[in-house]
Amino acid sequence: MKKTTLLINCPDRKGIIATVTNFILAKKGNTIYIEQHVDRELKEFFMRLECEFDEDEEKLALFKESFTTHVAENYNMHWEMYNTEKKPRMALFVSKYNHCLYDILGRYASGELKVYIPIIISNHEDLKPIADAFGIPFKHIPVTKDTKKQAETQQIELLKEHSIDFVVLARYMQIISSDFIDQFPYKIINIHRSFLPAFPGTKPYHSAYERGVKIIGATSHYVTSDPEGGPIIEQEIARVSHIHNAHDFVLKGRDLEKIVLSRAIKHHLERKLLVYNNKTVVFS
Repeated sequence: MKKTTLLINCPDRKGIIATVTNFILAKKGNTIYIEQHVDRELKEFFMRLECEFDEDEEKLALFKESFTTHVAENYNMHWEMYNTEKKPRMALFVSKYNHCLYDILGRYASGELKVYIPIIISNHEDLKPIADAFGIPFKHIPVTKDTKKQAETQQIELLKEHSIDFVVLARYMQIISSDFIDQFPYKIINIHRSFLPAFPGTKPYHSAYERGVKIIGATSHYVTSDPEGGPIIEQEIARVSHIHNAHDFVLKGRDLEKIVLSRAIKHHLERKLLVYNNKTVVFS
C-alpha cells in the first residue's frame, strides 16, 4: 500500500470531511488519520488527512484528476497530495556558526530526519570540515555587496541541479533577495532569536544581558520578502535571571535555536504545515 498525505484548505462548509473521506473510500483508498481545524473568524477550513492506496501510480494519477473535478472545484479547495514514503531533498545554507549544522546533520545521520541532503552551500569555507565528516558535498559561494546577485544566481542553479525541494537557513548570515524567495515560496525555513528586533546587531545576547531580560527565545519561520515577518512555524523560550552571564545567554540561545529549527524541519517534512494569510496551521 502507498501511504499519502492530503493537505486541504477551503471556505468552511458543511460536509467537507464526509465528502473527502467518502470519495477516498469510493476510489478504493483507506483513510487512516485525519485532523481538521476551522478558523471561525476567517471562516476557513483546514485539514490534514493520511490515507493508503495500492501501489498503482496510474490509479493515483486518475485519483488526483478525479478529486480535482468532483471535490476540489466544488468546494473551491486549495489542496496538495504527497507521497509520504518519498524523502524530500533539502539544501542547507550556512555561514560560520556551527551549532545548528551539527544538530541537523547528527539527526540526519541517525535517521531521525526522513530527508536527503545532497548539498550544503556557504558564503564561507569555515564549516567545510563538518560537511566532509558527514560525507555531504560542500559548495563555497562567496557573497559580497557587489557579487550578491551573481552569487544567488549560482546558488539557484545548484538547487535546481540537485532537484532541491526546500532550503534550510541554518544560521546563514545573509539576507535572501525577493527574486530568490519567489522561486521557493514557503520552501525556505529560517531560524532567528525571538527578541529581535529589540536587540539587533552582531551581539544581541550581550545586549539582552545588559538590559536584564528575563526570557530569551528562538523562532523558526518561512522566509518571505519581510526578513523577520514570514509565517511562524515554531517557537521556544527559556527563562534567565541575574545569575546568568552573557555567555550563559549565548549557550541557552543556541540550544533553543537547535531545538526550534529541528522541530520546524520535522513539521515541514511530515507535511504538518498549512500557510494561510501569513500564518501557519501546525497540525499535531
